[in-house]
Amino acid sequence: MTGKWLQLSLLALALTLAGPAAAEPNGTRLYAQMCAVCHGDAGDGGVGVPLRLPAFQDGVSDDYLKQTIRLGRPGRVMPAFDHLSEAEVEAIVEHIRGWHEGERPEFSQARIAGDAQHGKQLYAQHCAQCHGDQGQGGQGTGVTFSRPRDLPIIAPALNNPGFLAAASDAMIKATLMQGREGTPMVSFRDQGLSEQEIDDLVAYVRSFEQQHTEPAARVEDIEPVLVYDSPYSLEETVEAVERAAVGRNFRLIRRQKLEEGLFPEGEASDKQVMVYFCNFNFLYDALTIDPRVGLFLPCRVTVVEREGQVQVMSINPKRLSVLFNNERLDRACDEMHDLYTAILEEATF
Repeated sequence: MTGKWLQLSLLALALTLAGPAAAEPNGTRLYAQMCAVCHGDAGDGGVGVPLRLPAFQDGVSDDYLKQTIRLGRPGRVMPAFDHLSEAEVEAIVEHIRGWHEGERPEFSQARIAGDAQHGKQLYAQHCAQCHGDQGQGGQGTGVTFSRPRDLPIIAPALNNPGFLAAASDAMIKATLMQGREGTPMVSFRDQGLSEQEIDDLVAYVRSFEQQHTEPAARVEDIEPVLVYDSPYSLEETVEAVERAAVGRNFRLIRRQKLEEGLFPEGEASDKQVMVYFCNFNFLYDALTIDPRVGLFLPCRVTVVEREGQVQVMSINPKRLSVLFNNERLDRACDEMHDLYTAILEEATF
């Protein structure tokens, strides 16, 4: 075998052993799977911000988009997609950038010097009304029911660790200088602030990094169901649950067999009973935080009898709240957890 043929043979063997090349991540498919439900199929927004908005595309860097995808917004609706590979994140960014033909801005990572105390005064005067007095952002999720209809988006939380890690000082300054056309965010240069005053605002926003934030709870560490043993009969326990719910200002909706509708009439077990109840003020407040909570409302407690032992049980709202990544909803679910616990304890005392 000649030297040339030997080289070709070795090359063919190497390619065979290497196997097929890994397929490039498909940004369109990844976006549809992970982003479209909140940001819209074409990036027009919804729960999430409108990503194809020209002012948004002109105001953020690729690095900001990558960091946002990677880190999310702890305590807000945007989850962290930290399981994606670097290539997958880049593919999603390329898909998002495909909606806009303008140049992609790049920003210095250098910190901007400013008077944070003066910036705090300016923030209270110019920013707090939309972004919250502590930079906690506007209320709601972006879904129409949970935000004022005259606002296209909810003002982002500026004290969020995900935002502060993703946004450079220069990007924040550029946003303050230029505003975001198509949103309530105006140009503060046009509003009369000097460049030094805008630097002071940036310094104050950056000072939010010093705030302490609790680590997010992990869903696997929270029991999915609250369960109590009852010393009473099934019928007595059902009645006790109803009294306990009414005593806490809930209105009874109905009681029904757990299997009702799943089996032919008369064949559903009478040893499994569900009690439905609702407090309409709580229901309204919860829906204004995040309309998706309607999936597990109204409230309900299940009473079951197995081998002579009666148990009462309910979902654990704390477990559900982790899935929604919403601090306000977390507080509401903590309150609901305490109410469920009180009702179950009273019914089995």
